[in-house]
Amino acid sequence: MCIGLKYKDQRHVFEERIVHGVPFLVYPILERTGLVRHGFSTRLGGVSRGDCASMNTSFHRGDDPQAVEENRRRIAGAIGVDRRNMVYAQQTHTTHVAVVTERDRGRILNETDGMITDVPGVCLVTFYADCVPLYFVDPVRRVIGLSHSGWRGTVNKMANVTVEKMKREFHSDPADIIAAIGPSICRDCYEVGEDVISQFREHYPRKYWDQIFFQKKDGKYQLDLWKANEYNLMDSGIRPEHMAITNVCTCCNPAILFSHRFTGGKRGNLSAFLALKEQED
Repeated sequence: MCIGLKYKDQRHVFEERIVHGVPFLVYPILERTGLVRHGFSTRLGGVSRGDCASMNTSFHRGDDPQAVEENRRRIAGAIGVDRRNMVYAQQTHTTHVAVVTERDRGRILNETDGMITDVPGVCLVTFYADCVPLYFVDPVRRVIGLSHSGWRGTVNKMANVTVEKMKREFHSDPADIIAAIGPSICRDCYEVGEDVISQFREHYPRKYWDQIFFQKKDGKYQLDLWKANEYNLMDSGIRPEHMAITNVCTCCNPAILFSHRFTGGKRGNLSAFLALKEQED
């Protein structure tokens, strides 16, 4: 099924799905594990209005709370997870990664930008409108992780922090982990200043600078969060053949995906969803 997304290249990173009238994206690389239910929402198929139209999944965008609840019910049904089992991150651009337990079903975790769990049925949920979603599946230890990585999270190596937490808490081997970088703003759309780039120079080897950013004639820079996060995943020990790097830009697809940069902040939120299947699945 086609929902009209514009892709940056011809790689088969995603599959587009429409279930019960709700469009969303899935990763074949994650589906092939047979262990998870997952998805990435679009702005289509919901009931919100105005700047948040129509599938806004966040209560923090000034949307009608009843509309948000209905949107969450719809996307949960489309992906095949129980809304009561969702655990939500209240993101603050940190590298704090929480270990989600059975007791966290239905909770909001404050000051949290990443979550990991080995509890089947629990669905991790994070929010986006240009920042980078990071999915992790360890098929050996049966552990999952989901992290939010804006430029601050990226420069502070959120991907590495998440993998280290999976190693420490669940003895994951990075060589086993399957990872995906989700829809987010592309290099062509993401202009930043010297204040941001100086931090990337400090945290990344010089040999990567040309791939991560370049300076324009006006002194501004174009920053590639996709490439920076790819390097972070590689640095954490994840194998290149175990990675799916996005080719969908939120800012290039404003009719289908929410973009903070494109709208000047007048927008709703997209969500990433990731859950371990329960035994009866």
